Amino acid sequence: MQARVCQGEAPHRTAIAICPVSPQSAPGNCAGGIVNMPHLLIVAALWLAVLSMGGGAEAAAGSVLERIEQKGVIKLGYRADAPPYSYRDEKQQPAGFIVDLCREVAAAVAAAAKGPVRTEYVLVAPPERFEAVREGRVDILCDPASVTLERRELVDFSIPTFLDGAGALSRAGVVIDRFEDLRNRKVGVLGGTTTEQALRGALRDVGVPVEIVTVQDHRTGLDLMTANRIDIYFADRAIIAAMILQNRIPGFQLSQRYFSYETYALAISRDDSAFRLLVDRTLAHLYRTGQIEQIITRTFGRSFQDEMLRAMVAIHSLPER
Repeated sequence: MQARVCQGEAPHRTAIAICPVSPQSAPGNCAGGIVNMPHLLIVAALWLAVLSMGGGAEAAAGSVLERIEQKGVIKLGYRADAPPYSYRDEKQQPAGFIVDLCREVAAAVAAAAKGPVRTEYVLVAPPERFEAVREGRVDILCDPASVTLERRELVDFSIPTFLDGAGALSRAGVVIDRFEDLRNRKVGVLGGTTTEQALRGALRDVGVPVEIVTVQDHRTGLDLMTANRIDIYFADRAIIAAMILQNRIPGFQLSQRYFSYETYALAISRDDSAFRLLVDRTLAHLYRTGQIEQIITRTFGRSFQDEMLRAMVAIHSLPER
């Protein structure tokens, strides 16, 4: 995670419940989160700046849409284990909130294309997901991709799709509210991610000795926790909450603290403003018309309330004219 790393106590915080649901989840089971709401205005301002920098070059010959039309297929990259955003369900089919957004985009692309277009799902590993976009192996990356300037050197990004942040999974009774609480513990984190970068940077800043264990996927991180081979697992809060609910793992708890704030967006090919406009237009239409509510409810349940997400949707409900 790259967005701002949160250290110390927040002056004012509003409790928000993040409750990814699955067929196995029981009513009332919920992982609570703490969001510093004053940062919402900062998020909005930063995104206006980010949007003003992207998509400067016009789509050249051999654009993404032309490639899709020539091959008759749009390739959507998704993850195996990043619920509730992007994962394989019990039938081994692509599922999740961001995957559903991509399906809407794929339908819009098919409608705009000159000829029939089918959708193909491509499983991507976290370390190679942005390279897959850059090399054209996938047309859209449908996963919780955090937007950073370094990543913008490789790919472009759509308007935001979700706001989340890092949390700490620990055993029941072990309270992790500060980076200092990690002292002399083994901490697992998904390697090659902005979560790892933020964790290492924060620990270096506070001078806390910690043994960091990197893993290749979230499933491995959870397995290490259940086998007592690591003490804490750091990851996006909603992903941790969903994995606990889906796997019915007792004896663990999710920190009440957000250790960073994160903005997700769909990763797409650079320097193709026409394709990016099509993607953004589809997302903005979903936000503006309220159709996004159906996707939110399908993923998180009717009880889901997140002020930051609602504000993000309102801010990016861009008008056509």
